[in-house]
Amino acid sequence: MEQWLFLAVVMLLTGCVAGVLAGLFGIGGGIVIVPVLEAALGFLGVDAAIRMHVAVATSLATIIPTSLSSARAHHQRQSVDFEIVKRWAVFVLVGALLGAWIASQVHSRVLAMVFATLALLVAIKMVLMPETRSLTEEVPRGPLVPVIPTAIGLFSSMMGIGGGTFSVMTLTLFNEPIHRAVGTAALFGLVISLPATVGFVVTGWNDVRLPPGSLGYVSLVGFALIAPATVLAAPLGAKIAHGMSQKRLSMLFGAFLVIASIRLFYRAF
Repeated sequence: MEQWLFLAVVMLLTGCVAGVLAGLFGIGGGIVIVPVLEAALGFLGVDAAIRMHVAVATSLATIIPTSLSSARAHHQRQSVDFEIVKRWAVFVLVGALLGAWIASQVHSRVLAMVFATLALLVAIKMVLMPETRSLTEEVPRGPLVPVIPTAIGLFSSMMGIGGGTFSVMTLTLFNEPIHRAVGTAALFGLVISLPATVGFVVTGWNDVRLPPGSLGYVSLVGFALIAPATVLAAPLGAKIAHGMSQKRLSMLFGAFLVIASIRLFYRAF
């Protein structure tokens, strides 16, 4: 009983931190939720081969309400670029579904390595080059451009994150102001998390190794504890973000990713 009570407290605190980060960086909070859930599942003795799958799937489920809350808070500050959302949404969705299917086919250690590597690469850019010149004057158009949002959806789905990690970096390279990039990324979180969650539910439906209270790879217990906290905390993160400079916001985002990446590399090895 004490073990479950301790885990419940950890999940609630995780939800609060994830919610603030969702509003602050436009991420779904998954970059916090995934490593914490993975550690908690290990504590409960869940099979190592599916531990990361459950963490990723549950994280994606919690990102659905978090993204709605965060995107609404940013929209109230006119920081969501709906033109980009309209052009990219379908490709992000396709990538998210593909990513969920690929993730369900590999071992948890592979997912952990993918998560850690990509997070570290993004962190290096954000910390060392927070004010890098844009590659273009505006978000480009053309036949090859759909590859970008598809990749964002694919890797975000595999990592169990809302897309902000890659969307913010990509949009700023295309000369999108950091605050507007963060707000737009928050809405992409919904486009990624909803179909990806469904994909993880379907692919994990009859897996006998799953812990009690699971819907496919989604832990309903984890969702019930984390999701409400993230929704309540997301507006606070959005408020903090709009009170910070672009340079400071970029560097803080990168520093956080470094910490999360190093921890997952450690767990993977």
